[in-house]
Amino acid sequence: MKIKLQALASTLIGLVIFAAVLFWPAGTLDYWQAWVFITVFVVTTIVPTVYLAVRHPDVLARRMKAGPLAETRPVQRLVITGVTVLVLGTFVLSALDHRFGWSHVPVWLTLLANLLVGVGLGITQLVIVQNNFAGASVTVEPGQTLVSTGLYGMVRHPMYSGAALMMLATPPALDSLWGLAGVAAAAPLMVARILDEEKMLTEELPGYREYTRQVRARLIPGVW
Repeated sequence: MKIKLQALASTLIGLVIFAAVLFWPAGTLDYWQAWVFITVFVVTTIVPTVYLAVRHPDVLARRMKAGPLAETRPVQRLVITGVTVLVLGTFVLSALDHRFGWSHVPVWLTLLANLLVGVGLGITQLVIVQNNFAGASVTVEPGQTLVSTGLYGMVRHPMYSGAALMMLATPPALDSLWGLAGVAAAAPLMVARILDEEKMLTEELPGYREYTRQVRARLIPGVW
């Protein structure tokens, strides 16, 4: 029951944060792109969260240990702090772009971008189903085993692939092109996170070195 209440509280807090970083800088509630984005986000994440709360509360508890303070490696604390600031900045910049009309995003692109946001979030949720040890912080849990099938048979970090797709689509989903500047700024930090995580996994997770020889791509098959 405790983890379910924590999940509910986390969801409500997330909605408040969304409202603050989108509608406040937009200067209006008449921002349909933001309403659609929030709806897509909630619908895509709430069903898996309920499923985990009922069937796998231990996995949900692991997923809720997030943020800089949850990281055990200094590099990861710095990276997550920077990524968090830049993600929030991307939301604010996108809302300001919408408010002042710095760029123009056609309706069809906004709708397509929201679809891609849903796909990206869906990938991150599927990763949790395929790998119950896929936590929000970089660590190797006691008893953790290597997962090399499903999405992990295509790329080494499918959760980051889904998150990257979601973030790339977020600015146009929010009626902004300038918001992509925040996404671009966060990209080097995510690369640093992945490289440091792979270093840890190679040292601590049995079979990971061999796995990297079998699955070459980290995020995008055939690219990187």
